[in-house]
Amino acid sequence: MSIRWQFLRVKRISEGLRLLSAMVILLILIAPIRAPAEEITVAAASDLTFVFPDVSAKFKTETGNSVKFAFGSSGNFLSQIQNGAPFDMFLSADIGYPKKLEAAGLVEPGTLYEYAVGKLVMWVPSASTLDLKRGLAVLTDPSVHKIAIANPEHAPYGRAALAAMKHEGVYDQVSNKLIMGENISQTAQFVQSGNADIGLLALSLAVAPNLKEKGRYELVTTSDYPTIEQAAVIIKSSKKKETARQFLAFIKKPATVSLMSDYGFTVPDSAADSN
Repeated sequence: MSIRWQFLRVKRISEGLRLLSAMVILLILIAPIRAPAEEITVAAASDLTFVFPDVSAKFKTETGNSVKFAFGSSGNFLSQIQNGAPFDMFLSADIGYPKKLEAAGLVEPGTLYEYAVGKLVMWVPSASTLDLKRGLAVLTDPSVHKIAIANPEHAPYGRAALAAMKHEGVYDQVSNKLIMGENISQTAQFVQSGNADIGLLALSLAVAPNLKEKGRYELVTTSDYPTIEQAAVIIKSSKKKETARQFLAFIKKPATVSLMSDYGFTVPDSAADSN
């Protein structure tokens, strides 16, 4: 092998490496700059306990951003946000609470979004012999000693339960049997644990695997109680508004709307139109 041939070979390799380096640098320069992943903190009504972890998992897969949920009663979250709790978003089971925050200037303008309408059910463990087809009249059955409902002072489903019992004329007969959960999830736990014979719960909990496999339910007639309109807002003090807006837009997607329907929520016309 001649020296000249070796020299030409080295030269070609060197030129090739320079070209490759140039291409790598060019790709780096033209590649989109990805913002670092963020995690937003969301105060969410307890009736979303099972459906929204699925929603957030899909959101993270699609965007790289994540959502940390705090589940509880909407009324309690209202107070916490009014007192400066560091939430980025609020998913309320009562549209009235986000509207109060909006009126107080604590909500990012234009972000109020009604994402679902909830439904109330009667739920009993599988071993129960109560005939739920009797409707709310079953609450007066002599075998019923404790009835679990959410605290109506700060839980929309608790107010719906009271309204339904009064509408059907059974409240006076059963008021002394009521035990109240701090939120609708705790209410369900009272019935699961045997501390109550029957519970008035959110349909979204009754159809979730955790309860579906352990009991049965019957819908309470929707005309018996005020519509449970549920709404989301972005909190004005949030430091992560863009990611919060991204998640709000994700909630409006057809796939999320379909998942909400699977968990028993009705999607309002305004939500369906936005898709």
